[in-house]
Amino acid sequence: MGQKVRTAVFPVAGRGTRFLPVTKASPKEMLPIVDKPLIQYAVEEAIAAGATKLVFVTGASKRAIEDHFDTDPELEHALTESGKDELLASIRGIVPTGVSCVYIRQGEPLGLGHAVLCARPAVGDEPFFVHLADDLIAGEPGCLAQMADEYAEHGGSVVAVETVPRESTSSYGIVAVDGEDRNRVTEIVEKPAPEDAPSNSAVVGRYLLAPEIFDKLEKTGRGAGGEIQLTDGIADLLNESAVYAYSFAGVRYDCGSKLGYLQATVAYGLEHPDTGESFREHLKGVLEISGR
Repeated sequence: MGQKVRTAVFPVAGRGTRFLPVTKASPKEMLPIVDKPLIQYAVEEAIAAGATKLVFVTGASKRAIEDHFDTDPELEHALTESGKDELLASIRGIVPTGVSCVYIRQGEPLGLGHAVLCARPAVGDEPFFVHLADDLIAGEPGCLAQMADEYAEHGGSVVAVETVPRESTSSYGIVAVDGEDRNRVTEIVEKPAPEDAPSNSAVVGRYLLAPEIFDKLEKTGRGAGGEIQLTDGIADLLNESAVYAYSFAGVRYDCGSKLGYLQATVAYGLEHPDTGESFREHLKGVLEISGR
């Protein structure tokens, strides 16, 4: 029913203040999980879901992201000369042939809704993904691919959700759904207090949005935190277009927090083919020492 989703938007203009001082000169999206930065995991997930146009909404001090996805002839030559073919393949394959990158500057940090609106010229009149690299989701297939399959069945828009503790609702967009209509969203509220939250089903960093969201964001005033909230735009969209809440299969790591970032590093380190076995033995030793 839904058309193929070809574009993925990555809002990467945030300053990452929770990770200062490391993010003073380096984007938070370039923080590595073992040997790949967060933004590369995001791009790989989007490409696996069928995206062929990658739109990065950037801000100041984000040049490293552009450099990461650009070619580096000097480095490639050095790897070729030294016979490091596996490493050469790893950097040449970051952006496959047929996939394009577009960079749009968000002039002011006016919120996620504004960042998405900045991507309108590149997206056009098509459905599109929005991927927040802070939310690393380990799943097979990837979360966006799961959402694309869901969207193909019924169209509309799709937001990824997971259950959070009631006391944490003030950190998320919270939805209420019609359980008899494929979990169609009936209400969405940005960061409600626990006593005001319509549920404890929280929207996390994956969206598949109909292009009509742009018109809604054009009219959306500043909401929570004095920013243009994507949640408010989706709330307006509910009045004329279906939005569905999708409970994905996978484990989410909130890499916008130090604890979540460390949890992701451990989880991915244990599964990495180069480090998994020895890292597991190391952790066993650490736990034995700590247990004394």
